[in-house]
Amino acid sequence: ASKAPSPSSPKALIYMSLLALQFGIQPCLTKKFTSPEIIIPTVIFTQEMVKLLMAIIGITLSTSTKWKDVTSGWSIQSWLRLALLPATIYLVQSTCSLLAYQNLDAITFNVLNQTKTLSAALCCFLLLGKRQSKLQIVALVVLLLAALVLEGVLPLDFNYYVNYLSNTKTADNNDTTKFSISSRHVSHGVLPIMLASFLSGLAGAITQKRLQSGGGRNALMFTMELCVASILILLVSFATSEVGKKIQERGFFDRWTLLTLVPILTNSA
Repeated sequence: ASKAPSPSSPKALIYMSLLALQFGIQPCLTKKFTSPEIIIPTVIFTQEMVKLLMAIIGITLSTSTKWKDVTSGWSIQSWLRLALLPATIYLVQSTCSLLAYQNLDAITFNVLNQTKTLSAALCCFLLLGKRQSKLQIVALVVLLLAALVLEGVLPLDFNYYVNYLSNTKTADNNDTTKFSISSRHVSHGVLPIMLASFLSGLAGAITQKRLQSGGGRNALMFTMELCVASILILLVSFATSEVGKKIQERGFFDRWTLLTLVPILTNSA
């Protein structure tokens, strides 16, 4: 078996740099090329199709992985047991993330998205029994508080809390709405990305637990299983929900342009 590249190897550094670049520009690309009026599930459906195609190509072109090996022991029962719940959670996460992309600037999105580290640690403890050291717990809490403070969700102004508790207005009307839970910035941006970050940690912990108990999976094969499960769930929702009616009325590609594919491709890679 081939060894994983060292973290300090040129190959690893290139991969990390590309990942950091994608992480930084993804919010900008999504906000610029995805219309706020687009039907969100159509974007997620297309993204899952692209991921599925990439996984198929990856296995087909791989010199060290064969279809016979990755499908050995596979069954519909094992697929449903391993992939159905995580795929459902990832669909909700993708929906929340796309909503947050459209309503937050890139810096706000990326800073708040870092709270997934906290949710991953919490979910790994609850589901896998993996404990964090006291220092790690303090660091995770500081990470969460820093994200909230930096974006103004948790203001440092003591007078704000005094005014809030006394139910009085500040001199500047903007101050009374800046942190209002009903504002669009919070309800359509901050809360969705916080929920998406939590779901990311939850799905990751569930996946890890099920893979450990299920004998493991080839990474690309498991990606395919997640994509197929997500696509089937979306098709059912198209046939049974209001989303399907919107697609019938407006068309699947309503508010799409060719450039809408750019953030889909970068997010799928």
